[in-house]
Amino acid sequence: MNNKGLFGSIIISVIIIGTIVSIYMIDFGIDGEDTITDMAGRKITVPKQIDRVVGIEAGALRLLVYMNVTDLVVGVEEIEHTSNNTRPYNIAHPEFQNLPSIGPIHGGDSELIVAQSPDVIFWTYAEAGEADELQGKTGIPVIVLRYGDLEANRETFYEALQLLGQILHKEARAEEVISFFETIIGDLNTRTQDISEESKPAVYVGGVSYRGSHGLTSTEAKYAPFDFINAKNVAGGVESDHIFIDPEQLIEWNPDIIFVDEGGLELVLTDIANDSAFFNTLDAVKQEKLYCVLPYNYYTANFGSILADAYYIGSVVYPSYFETIDPIEKTSEIYSFLVGENVYEIIVEVFGGFKPLELN
Repeated sequence: MNNKGLFGSIIISVIIIGTIVSIYMIDFGIDGEDTITDMAGRKITVPKQIDRVVGIEAGALRLLVYMNVTDLVVGVEEIEHTSNNTRPYNIAHPEFQNLPSIGPIHGGDSELIVAQSPDVIFWTYAEAGEADELQGKTGIPVIVLRYGDLEANRETFYEALQLLGQILHKEARAEEVISFFETIIGDLNTRTQDISEESKPAVYVGGVSYRGSHGLTSTEAKYAPFDFINAKNVAGGVESDHIFIDPEQLIEWNPDIIFVDEGGLELVLTDIANDSAFFNTLDAVKQEKLYCVLPYNYYTANFGSILADAYYIGSVVYPSYFETIDPIEKTSEIYSFLVGENVYEIIVEVFGGFKPLELN
């Protein structure tokens, strides 16, 4: 390239960089504050330097844990003190027990939040008006996050991570977490996508929590661990996400394998004990093909547990396709990356862990 061409390229590069910087400064300012658009569409000004945060409502603290910013958290909702051995992110961070309470479950208390002087409040499952009201009461920027899920709303989950990364200057961590989920979900699909429908056993999951614990007839038509391994979910044709089925419907479906979410295990055992003659007609019961999986739905979805369940279920349903996977080792890897500690053994102490369900 001659000098004239090189000089021209440099000029173009400077113009491009200058344009990008100008756009950035318009959006973010240069006086110690940034202006961001939260997931409710609100333009909010936040400090460039953020040292103190709180997360309120279901899943907010979990997202902060995923982002490796627990050192910034200055207070937690009361649920983190009173129910501290059921959610992997909380088990991994016992220091939450020593943080001040910022109020009750599902949103905290504005005065208790103010007492901890956070620079920013992150709020999941909030509408714009609610966030404006809390911001007005506290004088603290309130950022609305949409929690999403791992299926139809996975991009929403990723956008929440990216917004947190932008605000907290943890963009690299956000992309690491997104890549982690994409890699695992892709691996699960690759292992199972070519299995013929005719060779797949019919499966069912019961005991799924939904605003509390439930028994065997509580299930999901879109159960992510099944979907990720392309399983034949007998409830998959129902046009609803979470459903409570009639026991007769389960008999009609007669799945080959039944999985039980351990969040509802005691209620499932009660269901079967109270009507053993009825449930003993199920092939899965007669052939002792019942298995326990980790509970995933407590103060909204525990995404790490969903991935772990998918690997365990895959190893049961398609053992030859998962012969290179040790589900417990994989679970340890998942929790270690997402919440910073391998908490599987503690979960086993509380719920039981991955295992066949023995009825006798």
